[in-house]
Amino acid sequence: MKAKEIINLSDEELLKKLQELKSELFNLRFRHASGQLENPLAINLVKKDIARVNTVIRARQIKG
Repeated sequence: MKAKEIINLSDEELLKKLQELKSELFNLRFRHASGQLENPLAINLVKKDIARVNTVIRARQIKG
């Protein structure tokens, strides 16, 4: 997910997206631990998306 797409989301959508990404990360880690994950780089991509969402949320909190 690109930063421009994240910025255009509303606050509620950001929180929903954050929850979705965290559950996806959990599932990826679980599949990785059991040896069923085909692309381990997907974990890094999801972690970066979570960071992007958190950055936008924090920037909006500071801005007020």
